[in-house]
Amino acid sequence: MRCLWGRTTVLMCVCLTFLWPCCIGCAQDSGRHWRKEQVVASQSFVEGGSTIQVDFAAGDLDLSHSDIVTWVQASAHSVAVYYGRFPVARARVVIEPIAGDSDSIHGTTWGGMGGFPAVTQIRLAQHATKDDLKDDWVMTHELVHTALPDLPDDQHWMEEGLATYIEPIARAGTGRLTEARVWAEFLHEMHNGEPERGDRGLNETPTWGRTYWGGAMFCLMADVSIRRQTNDKKGLRDALRAVVDSGGGIDKDWPLSRVLQIGDRTTGTTVLTDMYAKWSEKPVDVDLPALWKELGVSAGPNNGVVLDAKAPLAAVRESISASR
Repeated sequence: MRCLWGRTTVLMCVCLTFLWPCCIGCAQDSGRHWRKEQVVASQSFVEGGSTIQVDFAAGDLDLSHSDIVTWVQASAHSVAVYYGRFPVARARVVIEPIAGDSDSIHGTTWGGMGGFPAVTQIRLAQHATKDDLKDDWVMTHELVHTALPDLPDDQHWMEEGLATYIEPIARAGTGRLTEARVWAEFLHEMHNGEPERGDRGLNETPTWGRTYWGGAMFCLMADVSIRRQTNDKKGLRDALRAVVDSGGGIDKDWPLSRVLQIGDRTTGTTVLTDMYAKWSEKPVDVDLPALWKELGVSAGPNNGVVLDAKAPLAAVRESISASR
């Protein structure tokens, strides 16, 4: 299960432990009580070679079902473009309205539920607007989770770190975000993943910052390192596409070593395996200011960025956030 509660500058995790094939089970009172809601409408579409079923639970929404399916489809398209296809053959997205709420969007994704390789539950505010959906990152984040095999609890940072890192890049790849917005988020948030006193490495430090942004920092550094070693001919995207092409999706239980070895073999490097050996069991400090300077990313007005096309790694930065 990949679980996610919401993010402005903070990500939190809500653990929902069961989803019925024909209804939604929502854990309450620490799992002692279940609320089941019948699905009242369903639509399907094909994206990236996969069929995605969108089910609507009972409850009122200001948005039309068509508006919501369009949002799911745009998110699925971003993920399919990043991976070269949608990661699993069939997926189910269940929309559960949050009565009286104005703007909340929360998500959780499971593998191998009710006959589907991937099932995503989205709790959507009753009064959410088209603008809320246009700016949303949660749906894309959740669908990115479908592309990685289920990992042990101490490697949850890899699951959430990948989704945190890939989500804005995937949206930029289909024109839903600008390159500047991708790097503004990384510049202003990546520091949350830095190790603090008492850190014992990513496998042993399951804090919010290390799980989401520590994992994302691992992905960024791996992407940059692969591109440095291959003269920008390969990147993390190539490694992750190879995992999907090898059958690695959320419905599979693979050791992380298998994922990393597939990625390294595809890129012709040992970046992922070497980095995991160092980052998993002990803290690794990253000189983020130096990295941003090399990539040509500096702070701009209104929490934005200024991008330097003449920076040493400007081409790498552009490759990371491009659709190719």
